[in-house]
Amino acid sequence: MTSKGIIEKFELYILSLWLLFFLIILVTADIPFCFGERCSFIGWDELFSRNVLSFIALFFLLAGFIFYMKFNFRVSGSKRLPARIIAIEDVNYEHLTFLTTYIIPLICFNLASTRYIFALVFLLVIIGIIYVRTDKFYANPTLAVLGFRLYKVTIKTRSSTKENIVLIVKERLSIKDQVLTKELDEKVCFARKVK
Repeated sequence: MTSKGIIEKFELYILSLWLLFFLIILVTADIPFCFGERCSFIGWDELFSRNVLSFIALFFLLAGFIFYMKFNFRVSGSKRLPARIIAIEDVNYEHLTFLTTYIIPLICFNLASTRYIFALVFLLVIIGIIYVRTDKFYANPTLAVLGFRLYKVTIKTRSSTKENIVLIVKERLSIKDQVLTKELDEKVCFARKVK
């Protein structure tokens, strides 16, 4: 696996945690609101010190947005010849598996405790390593929210047939459809349906 492939998988992992980062901001943001004549801004230093975790989560949320834009650009840039789908299986349930197994339980950590924050960071790093090494980086709930679908297919080109390829695609696919693919891994491709 190339270092570029590892980086792309890591970017998809950060993107898959968008919901977690959003929930962390929602749970930990401490922004005082005051409506009246004697109200004044508490200052940037005070605001930042009250919301360190929220700002870190916001940083990763914005990084995820940048990674999504790169992902979308890569998907649209395939220069390969089209491949025909000869067998297909919908595997969209993989998005839900990742969400219920990892994201939902992680938000239940006590984010007011430094010890729990370190445990959360440690778990996110370990899950990220597993996510990349086991090639499950395509099971991404954020991509599902953004309209991407997962299919396990057998595709045929002029010169070869590839089985059990996972396609990440925005369109609905069926047998005999033609797709343009861009490999992320030997078994996972970004794809676009040829109209």
